[in-house]
Amino acid sequence: MKRNDIIEVTIDNLRFPNIGRANYENKTIRIKNTLPGQKVKARISRVRKDRVEAKLIDVLERASYEKEAFCQHFDLCGGCSYQRVPYEKQLEIKETQVKSILDQLTENYEFLPIVPSPKITEYRNKMEFSFGDEEKGGPLTLGMHRRNSFHSIVNSHGCQIVDEDFRQILCRILDYFQGNSQVHYHKITKIGFLRYLLVRKAEKTGEILINLITTSQDTLNEKEFVDLILNIDLKGRVKCIAHSIFDGVADVARADTMKVLYGEDKITEELLGLKFNISSFSFFQTNSSGAEKLYSIARDFIGNTNDKVIFDLYSGTGTIAQILAPTAKKLVGIEIVEEAVEKAIENAKLNKLNNCTFIAGDVLKKIDQLSDKPDMIVLDPPREGIHPKAIQKIIDYKPETFLYISCKPTSLKEDLPVFIANGYRVTKVQCVDMFPHTPHVECVIKIQRVK
Repeated sequence: MKRNDIIEVTIDNLRFPNIGRANYENKTIRIKNTLPGQKVKARISRVRKDRVEAKLIDVLERASYEKEAFCQHFDLCGGCSYQRVPYEKQLEIKETQVKSILDQLTENYEFLPIVPSPKITEYRNKMEFSFGDEEKGGPLTLGMHRRNSFHSIVNSHGCQIVDEDFRQILCRILDYFQGNSQVHYHKITKIGFLRYLLVRKAEKTGEILINLITTSQDTLNEKEFVDLILNIDLKGRVKCIAHSIFDGVADVARADTMKVLYGEDKITEELLGLKFNISSFSFFQTNSSGAEKLYSIARDFIGNTNDKVIFDLYSGTGTIAQILAPTAKKLVGIEIVEEAVEKAIENAKLNKLNNCTFIAGDVLKKIDQLSDKPDMIVLDPPREGIHPKAIQKIIDYKPETFLYISCKPTSLKEDLPVFIANGYRVTKVQCVDMFPHTPHVECVIKIQRVK
């Protein structure tokens, strides 16, 4: 077996996040974007001693459980790769993947059934659409990256994981820019104006935030742009229209400078009876109704917080902290994104919580400056998990309980063994599906100190 060989195999199982595994010539072949039961044609892309990787060419036979996709963009868009899988089967796959990872790391823990998302379509409250073209030199498009493509952008006007307001906003803004001479930013030449369209909509309040992100290579007719948006017939209510400028080379929606053209840079969402102001670039769970399920489980797992001191590390806009705060003695949150910390402080005041302190900075550095001794520590780290230099500092506080919320189960392979080696054990785990039709899943893990 060598590179560029063409093979035909049947996928036996699926590893997180979306990597099918098959047996060929007594070797395990890994093929991304496949499903168990599919017969596929693939090209060998890498041969190593410990594994062989291949790229999917075509699905020759579909799995017996597959159904028709419900989104018109499915075959092109790189987003919802599980869309042909019935939802109950999606849950089964995610639950099995997480448990197989945990079983390699620990034993004798309670594994509770996965919690489905309350909504399986139109569930996202935030999208970052990219400007580009579907074919080199083709007409301007606005939407999601084409599957397995760095450059090509699919016009996602019929996307089914957002509601009709998102679709209307995308279509009208694309029509507007297709009608003038402004062009998208080219990643190779570094020339162009239009980069991203960030849209957020609060599920409970219906408030909408729109932020156009461009380079500084051209100008925006601000009045015309605002009037265009305010004249769209939407179910929700536009609370903010902003224009951000970002001249960096990274393919990420961010801002060097931002100007609010209408309203103010925030919308308000409600979760479990509390209110949270969300700005353009602050972190907030992208599935609001799913977040209520997630945080309810977190609250149940952590148990009695009466008179307890709790650290919330990687705290974002302080959502978890404030859900736990009403009966706690003190909550201390650390978050590296300053904008998110500002919103966390604002949200605590909004919810009349005076026992919360939020600190802006890197957990690795700021953890050394905390003088309180925590009874419990909540960890909701980024996808890569906890920084290797920070994890021991965190564990050295020796709280009775850690609550770890993970959005990337494979990161647990690095983090959980460190807790176990320091005298802790995993006692309870439950997955929450926040991302229907994608391979991703959240899981809540309770870790307790061994007496």
